[in-house]
Amino acid sequence: MPTTPYVSIIIPTYNRAKMLPITLDSFIAQDYPRDRFEIIVANNNSTDDTQQVLDSYCSKQSQFKSILESRQGVHYARNSAARTAHGEILYFTDDDMIADRLLLSELVKVFDLDPMIASATGKIIGKFDVPPPEWVTRHLINYYLSLTELERPEEVIVSPDDLVFSCHQAIRRDLFFQSGGFNPENTAGVWIGDGETGLGIKLKQAGYKFAYTPKSVIYHMIPQSRTTLSYLVKRLGNQGNCDSYTEYRRHRSRKRLLKGLIRRNTAGFVRTLQEFAWNIRVKRESWHFLPARIAYLHRRNLYDLRLLADADFRKVVEIDDWLKHD
Repeated sequence: MPTTPYVSIIIPTYNRAKMLPITLDSFIAQDYPRDRFEIIVANNNSTDDTQQVLDSYCSKQSQFKSILESRQGVHYARNSAARTAHGEILYFTDDDMIADRLLLSELVKVFDLDPMIASATGKIIGKFDVPPPEWVTRHLINYYLSLTELERPEEVIVSPDDLVFSCHQAIRRDLFFQSGGFNPENTAGVWIGDGETGLGIKLKQAGYKFAYTPKSVIYHMIPQSRTTLSYLVKRLGNQGNCDSYTEYRRHRSRKRLLKGLIRRNTAGFVRTLQEFAWNIRVKRESWHFLPARIAYLHRRNLYDLRLLADADFRKVVEIDDWLKHD
């Protein structure tokens, strides 16, 4: 790979016309050769002033490009933008992020550490609109809010296990297309699949590695609405869908699906209460997790039942290459 690889920065966006310029300006200011990166924004059917914002940037910045993806779903937006990209490295982020100036230059370095590295990430730090409640600070400064600031060491990691969140993800273009792109996530308000988790699983199954560097930093703008009980309930409910999708894809067997559903629910609710009692006593876990974990079980059960009953839905879940099917 060239010392200064060409990078395609891909940003899906939906109805964030006021926030989006903050993200775009941070990537324009990258300490990376201007002729070695492009910025592709996929307008995912926005109904606010997003397109006007994008038209303005495209008219002033030669490396800017916008596409319209009217099919609602972030995986549609990411995958469609990737098809138009020219970079040897595809860098995926979101429209509520602020990039440090050294983000790209530090992130691309890790690909030189091992030819088997497929995807890399860096430090993700929360930037809260208002100071979060104590229970959020204690329990959600992690994957619940797609943050790594407290969970990763101040050293480079190369691992066979996935380390990457799609809000700060670089991936080799050739391997992105070989692996079939992102699986579906939130599609028209319905959470279907496992997104970057599924992409990571496909890369891992092919024998590739993942990397992390603390020197590549991005800030995640987090509104007050994500520091509430309703957010946590929704977040764990979505995780129930995701885990059902992931688990079914491992075995693709209705018989095993039914056995797992019965086993989980025979003692599932009681186990949830027992785990909550242990967590609140030993780990000082907040009471907010009890309704959230009940939502997780409920949504996972509904997803499993749909998989059992709906053959057409099972066919969708079994799709491996979304670049060919979306």
